[in-house]
Amino acid sequence: MAEEPGRSRAERPATRADGPHESSEAEGPRELSDLRVLRALAQPRRQQMLQHLTVHGPATSATLARALGLNTGATSYHLRELARYGFVEETRGSGHGRERWWRAVPGDRRFPPRSRQSPEMRLVMDELNRLSYAADLELFAQLQRERSRGQERPDASSTRITTGTGIDASTGTATGISTGPSPAEWADALPYSRGTIRLTLPELREFFEEYIALLNRYKRSDADTPDGARTVLTRFLAFPTPAASSAPSSDNRKESEPS
Repeated sequence: MAEEPGRSRAERPATRADGPHESSEAEGPRELSDLRVLRALAQPRRQQMLQHLTVHGPATSATLARALGLNTGATSYHLRELARYGFVEETRGSGHGRERWWRAVPGDRRFPPRSRQSPEMRLVMDELNRLSYAADLELFAQLQRERSRGQERPDASSTRITTGTGIDASTGTATGISTGPSPAEWADALPYSRGTIRLTLPELREFFEEYIALLNRYKRSDADTPDGARTVLTRFLAFPTPAASSAPSSDNRKESEPS
């Protein structure tokens, strides 16, 4: 399992002596195995804040408080905790005065396989997965509602890619409203596929790594992102059929249908 944004370093300061900075995105996969870190990540409000930073770009604690219906004291506290474990960091914002802007830290985070998880870690991971899947479904439902009302429109950030359980992805500084394709053109931007394949466990791991490599091919900085690009949320979920299901045929099958 992999997820973005972020690093797996247990603790690190959010700022340096010379002020806000942004992390490098060049690091490879890092495993989150510290139970303290996972518990910090599985807090519902922190999940909401990370999702907002991922989808909408950098924000202040006041912006997050208004968007999520919280008070600034709560958002400031949760931001500090997320920064403590390397999930967010201060960045240079577009505001005035002493406003502190925060962004989600990009990276390839992974979790220990279930066979290596302690009973306590499994409980935390089950809750983290539940929150992440619920957030993904709500985002998709929101998009469907907007499409049905004809309100689908470009967002205010450059293309970003998210992977894994939903906290999803590499983030950058907001660049303003896109001047590219119109909302009507984006109405068809919902590729969808369901497939069934026969794999060994090593092949499934290889399949997953190839998927991550494909996402990485499309990662780019704000400076290299073309006009008209939008934030696209991607999710990967593959699982073996339940043991009680009838055995599938020996032929690989695939069915794909665009929306």
